[in-house]
Amino acid sequence: MAKEYSGSPKHHQLESKRKRLTWILGVSGLCILFYILGAWQNTTPAPSNQSEVYSRVGCDVGSPAAGDGHSSSSSLSSASLDFESHHQVEINNSGGTQSFPPCDMSYSEYTPCQDPVRARKFDRNMLKYRERHCPTKDELLLCLIPAPPKYKNPFKWPQSRDYAWYDNIPHKELSIEKAVQNWIQVEGDRFRFPGGGTMFPRGADAYIDDINELIPLTGGTIRTAIDTGCGVASWGAYLLKRDILAMSFAPRDTHEAQVQFALERGVPAMIGILASQRMPYPARAFDMAHCSRCLIPWNAYDGLYLLEVDRVLRPGGYWILSGPPIRWKKYWRGWERTQEDLKQEQDAIEDVAMRLCWKKVFEKGDLAVWQKPINHIRCVESRKLIKTPHICKSDNPDTAWYRDMETCITPLPDVRDSEEVAGGALEKWPKRAFSIPPRINSGSLPGITAQNFQEDNELWKDRVAHYKQIIRGLHQGRYRNVMDMNAYLGGFAAALLKYHVWVMNVIPANSNQDTLGVIYERGFIGTYHDWCEAFSTYPRTYDLIHASNVFSIYQDRCDITHILLEIDRILRPEGTAIFRDTVEVLVKIQSITDGMRWNSQIMDHESGPFNPEKILVAVKSYWTGEANPKPH
Repeated sequence: MAKEYSGSPKHHQLESKRKRLTWILGVSGLCILFYILGAWQNTTPAPSNQSEVYSRVGCDVGSPAAGDGHSSSSSLSSASLDFESHHQVEINNSGGTQSFPPCDMSYSEYTPCQDPVRARKFDRNMLKYRERHCPTKDELLLCLIPAPPKYKNPFKWPQSRDYAWYDNIPHKELSIEKAVQNWIQVEGDRFRFPGGGTMFPRGADAYIDDINELIPLTGGTIRTAIDTGCGVASWGAYLLKRDILAMSFAPRDTHEAQVQFALERGVPAMIGILASQRMPYPARAFDMAHCSRCLIPWNAYDGLYLLEVDRVLRPGGYWILSGPPIRWKKYWRGWERTQEDLKQEQDAIEDVAMRLCWKKVFEKGDLAVWQKPINHIRCVESRKLIKTPHICKSDNPDTAWYRDMETCITPLPDVRDSEEVAGGALEKWPKRAFSIPPRINSGSLPGITAQNFQEDNELWKDRVAHYKQIIRGLHQGRYRNVMDMNAYLGGFAAALLKYHVWVMNVIPANSNQDTLGVIYERGFIGTYHDWCEAFSTYPRTYDLIHASNVFSIYQDRCDITHILLEIDRILRPEGTAIFRDTVEVLVKIQSITDGMRWNSQIMDHESGPFNPEKILVAVKSYWTGEANPKPH
């Protein structure tokens, strides 16, 4: 029968065109169908922050049992994007997938670069032994820091300002030693922070009100502050309701876990000390600096420590001092010092402040306040009469990572007249957060323009909106302490302003562009850091850690396994980490975190599957160590 139609060429052409069209439409339809299906699958939420099964692991176990702490991961694997068989790249890591055992319980509060045992080996002069001294490569741990046996998720903010679980930080020393001063009290299974301090027995709130009578703490002029020798950070905690963000800064010392208590409360803090090196902050960072009986010898070493405070204070910024030697005529007996000694100390501080060109604006009650000049026109002229300290020459004032302090005045940017604010005036908070920072307006950051700044803000606004869809609890108070490991212009922190969080913005010390000064000009806080080393904090102090292209920066510099183990150390149980990077890097990260009892999932970029950058969302599972057995 077929042969009867063989003589009709037109019919053959029509039939051929019809088949071709049907084939094209069919293939196109399938492509659209699978694209829609794939996009729908990738809207699946990230793993929950709440583990469904809590597991307890003994500290003597050689490696975690397969599947421990991963009960919630089974529902993720089917939705994860699988790139393993298609993308491979050589990245500096310990090699192969491995399971990491828990460290001994004695490491539960391990701070690698501020380890009291290692510190004993170093020079005690100027307290250098309490500065950062990191372990050598051979000393690095390849185990997971355990949480205390009865660890619980911290109280949510703002309740966390006043309460913390005793089992999370089992130290009663401060509650006994500082009982009269109302720092901290033990109430059953929890600590309560009444807001007291050595120099503010009526509470931090009343103390801050006293300061507000002297300088304007409301109205948005003062936004960033630093508290040197912060105790349990009650000053910083009570400034937050006045929209002032304070960096609480204290050493790891005989007062156990000061900084740990601060971070458990949801208050910004870092381990640090004024010894021989600069604080890890840029010049002109803080609107206000504070010391309340912080025991720093301000008049020692030719005023070196006041010179460092001057470096990090903004033009027109304030330095507040309470405690010895202020009001020594009233307190000298209680301080167990002679009147002559205390008067000599105050006279010396006054002399250093005068040489720095500061103006003493108030001394009232227990408080003394000095103000830094808004520019250095008169200060430069005064060097004709006041020879020391001189103005520093040929130095980048922002350089602060392992940089020794100097006994010279950090110069301010040039101005045209005596009324101009050096480096540029700032808008009041909250307008300050989104105004073009002076460092960008002045062109002092090559390659970063006002347009770049605005585009970065829009970019992070979109990204945080996407994060809200893929991680649970962002708008429900699940997260409080947030870290951005590679903060750039602070766009991530700015996009989080409407949530009850604060962000530690980190600029890698080896970054090509030093933008930390911009972040402070926006009214945020942060620090320099090299991620090949441990961060200056206690274990379990951050709820959410964000790492955008961090591992692309460090993959050729150090073993990324140790960076991930450090993230595990400082991330709280059931905390979340978000990684943004290339597929190759994320696959390697995931292969390592699989051995750290994290539940993770690789997702498409917020713009869709065709963007080469992907997102890895990981949740640290809940597990604890076991108490070491008591000797018989």
